[in-house]
Amino acid sequence: MERIDLESEWLESDSLGGFASGTVGGIRTRRYHAVLLSATTPPTGRVVLVNGFEAWIEGRSGSFPISSQRYAPDVRYPDGFSCIVGFTATPWPCWTFRGRFGIEITQEIVVHRDTCETVLRWRRRSDGAASLRLRLLLSVRDYHALHRENPAFNMHATIRNGNVSWRPYPDQPAITALTNGEYTEAPDWYRNFMYVREYERGLDFVEDLASPGTFLWDLSRDDAVMILRAGDGLDVRAAAYAAMLVGSEQARRAAVGARVTAAEAYLVDRGRGRTVIAGFPWFTDWGRDTFIAMRGLMLATGHLAEAEAILLAWSGTVSEGMLPNRFLDTATLPEYNAVDASLWFIVLTYEYLIAAEENGRVVPAEARRRLHAAVEAILQGYAAGTRFAIAADSDGLLRAGVPGVQLTWMDAKIDDRPVTPRIGKPVEIQALWINALRVGSSWSPRWTELARRAAASFVARYPNSNTGLYDVVDVNNMPGAVDEKLRPNQILAVGGLPFALLEGDAARKVVDLVERRLLTPLGLRTLSPDDPEYVSEYRGGPAQRDRAYHQGTAWPWLMGPFVDAWLRVRGRSMQAQSEARRRFLAPLQAHLATNGIGHVSELADGAPPHEPGGCPFQAWSLGELIRIERMLAPPPTSSSER
Repeated sequence: MERIDLESEWLESDSLGGFASGTVGGIRTRRYHAVLLSATTPPTGRVVLVNGFEAWIEGRSGSFPISSQRYAPDVRYPDGFSCIVGFTATPWPCWTFRGRFGIEITQEIVVHRDTCETVLRWRRRSDGAASLRLRLLLSVRDYHALHRENPAFNMHATIRNGNVSWRPYPDQPAITALTNGEYTEAPDWYRNFMYVREYERGLDFVEDLASPGTFLWDLSRDDAVMILRAGDGLDVRAAAYAAMLVGSEQARRAAVGARVTAAEAYLVDRGRGRTVIAGFPWFTDWGRDTFIAMRGLMLATGHLAEAEAILLAWSGTVSEGMLPNRFLDTATLPEYNAVDASLWFIVLTYEYLIAAEENGRVVPAEARRRLHAAVEAILQGYAAGTRFAIAADSDGLLRAGVPGVQLTWMDAKIDDRPVTPRIGKPVEIQALWINALRVGSSWSPRWTELARRAAASFVARYPNSNTGLYDVVDVNNMPGAVDEKLRPNQILAVGGLPFALLEGDAARKVVDLVERRLLTPLGLRTLSPDDPEYVSEYRGGPAQRDRAYHQGTAWPWLMGPFVDAWLRVRGRSMQAQSEARRRFLAPLQAHLATNGIGHVSELADGAPPHEPGGCPFQAWSLGELIRIERMLAPPPTSSSER
C-alpha cells in the first residue's frame, strides 16, 4: 500500500468564505480545522460551528474508531488513523478504513459551493453487520479564538423531520444536522484538545468542545448521511438531498478539472460583488494578494467575467489614488497602507483587457470607462502625492514610506516596528510604477514623458556590481543612500510584468544572480544566505516568525516572475522550456501532493529541506503555479504529427 501522509491537510471551501478543513489522519492540528465553518458577513465574520466528530464502527465482535483526537499534554485517542488504508482528495476528501474485524468503511466530506453545506457520508464496503455511532463536537466561536467549557452553552436540541438543531449561544448562528440516523440527547464535554500547529506557532493551543448527543446508523441497511448547515432545518429527506448536493458538486468539479477547482476555492462573494481570499485558513481578502493571484487563478483559467466583476468592485474603492491593502474581519473601513496594491491593479487591468480581446470577450463601454478612470485616478494620486509620502520624485521614480509603516509586500512588524521598512524607492515599486505609467500612456499621452524619465532614471541608478540591482535607493528619503541587500524584488525588473525594465546583459546578470543565491525548489529566498541578518527557518512564536518572514524565508509566488525572467533572458526555445519544466515547475507540482493537498503553501524555509510553512493554501502561490504551467505548456500537436 502506498504511504499515506497523515499530517497533510485538505480543504473544502464554499462561495462565501466559509470552509471545512483538517488533516488526512483526522487529528485537528489547528484551531481552524472544522467540518462546518461559516462566514456570517461574507467573506468575514467566520465562526467555527462544528469542529469535528467522534466516530466508532460497531460490529458483532466489537468496535473500532474511525476518528482521531489529540489531547494535552500529548495523548492520542482514539487512533482511527491506524485504520486508514486509503485516502484521496479528488474530487473531495474520501477515506477508506479497515477495522480489526474485516469491516471496511468509506467516509466522504464534501462542501457544496453554493449552499455552503457540508455533506458527511459513510458507506459499508464489506459484508457483515455494522453500525456507526457518532458524536459531533461543537464550539460556536470566532475562528481565530478558542473555546472552553462553560455553563452558558445550550446543548438542548430541537428535532423535526430528520433535522437536529442547536442554538448554543443566542447571538450566534444555529447549527442543523439533517440526517437519516437516530439521535439521542446525551450532553457531555470533551476537554483539553491539543492543537499542535498552534503550539508550534507559540499560540494558545488547548480547547474544550461540547457534544450534545449521539447519532446512530445501521450501515447494513443504508449509507449513513449527515448534512451540516448554519441556520434552521430543511423539509427534505437527508439521503436524497445529500445525493443531489454530491451529484451537482461532482459534475461541477469534473467539468473544470482539479486545478481550476482548487483555483475557484479562493473566489468568494463580498457584498454584491466578488473577491479573492488571500489564503486559508486565516486570511481574508487583501488587495495586493488579490491582484497578483488573479493573474493565474482567473485570467489563466478563463474566468474573465469574474475578473471583470472583481476589478470593477475594487475600482470603486480608490481613495487619494490608493486601493485598500485589506479588509479587516471586524472594521467597517478598509486599510489603505500599501504602495503596490494600486499598481498591481493597473497591471491586472491591462492584462485583463488584453485577455478579453484575445478570447473574444466584449468589455462593455461603461466597464472600460470605469477601469480607465480608476487607473487615471491612481496615477494622478501617485504623481501628485498621497498618504505615507507616496509621490513621484523629480527623477520620475516613486518614493514612498514614513517611519513605523510598512508599505511593500515585505510587511512584517514586531512591536509596531517594521522588520524591513524599505523607506525610499524600493526596486519592485519602480518596476510596477513604470509599468503602470506605460499602461497609462497607452491610453493617455500625458503619462508618456514621466514614464520615459522614470525608466531612464531606473537604468541609471539601480544597477549594482555586487547584488545586481539595489533593493532600495534614496533610503529613508536620503538622496544617494542605497540598500545593497540581495533580495528577490529585483526580479520584477526583468520578468513577471508586461514591460521589462532591463534587457540584454544587464537582465541576464540579475537573473543569474537571483538563481545562484536565492532560488530554492519552492520559491525565491527573501534574503541571501550570506547576509548576516539571514534567518534560515520559519519557526517559533509570532516574533520569531515575523523576524524570518522576509529575512530568508522562500516564497513560491515569486517563482512566477522568476520563470518569466529566466525565459526572457534565455529565449523561449523548446529546450529552454523543457529545462524550466524540469527544474522549476516539477518541484512545485510535487508539492501539490503534500502540506495543503492540491494547493501551494504560503512560504518555505530558506534552508534545506525547505519545509513548507505559513498558510497551507495560499492564493497567489497557486495562481503563480498555474501561470507557470501556462508559460511552459508544450505547443499543441499539429494534425500532421498525430
